[in-house]
Amino acid sequence: MIDPRFVYLAALVSVFGASGYIRDTMRGVTSPNRVTWSLWGLEGILGFAVEIQQHIGLASITTLMLGLIPCAVVFVSFRNPHSVWKIGTFDIFCGSISLAGLAFWGFVNQPTVALISFVAADQVAALPTMRKSWLAPGTESPRVFFMGVLNCGITLLTLRSATTAGVLFPGCVLVGDLVLWLLIVTRVGPRFRGECINNSTATAF
Repeated sequence: MIDPRFVYLAALVSVFGASGYIRDTMRGVTSPNRVTWSLWGLEGILGFAVEIQQHIGLASITTLMLGLIPCAVVFVSFRNPHSVWKIGTFDIFCGSISLAGLAFWGFVNQPTVALISFVAADQVAALPTMRKSWLAPGTESPRVFFMGVLNCGITLLTLRSATTAGVLFPGCVLVGDLVLWLLIVTRVGPRFRGECINNSTATAF
């Protein structure tokens, strides 16, 4: 375990990663999937509220960042409509399943089951962006996801005890961000970089 105050460093890492993604979105270099990012924002804010109630401690700052950063990405995506990925049936399906998981989380009375439902909803929300990263890696910026891995990794190291409530959400986000980062960096090539906008306006899958 490391000093819990390292969570502030984790937050700065998140901001650094997000700044590049937001900049690229405003320039039209990156085309975020609004379904994924909107749900990530909602889930991060809800998760932060729950962690405050459960007295998770400084580690809850990471969850707050996992909510605020996606909200900022969605906000700036409206500044450049050409940078937004076209929403298709698969995106809507995943978004609906994720919202259903959040609804179940809100009503179930068993804490562990509720937490699993919440994390599952978050992972389903990531599927549209994972699919987009496979099909059109040039429309994504990998740095934000790599910084997400570092953020969650540092946060997990600051936990005084490895409780399910403290570990499950940031742990799953770490794995999800790692998968996204690997998808993008292993599939993207120089030829993709000039095609970001064309891919974002292509026929939705």
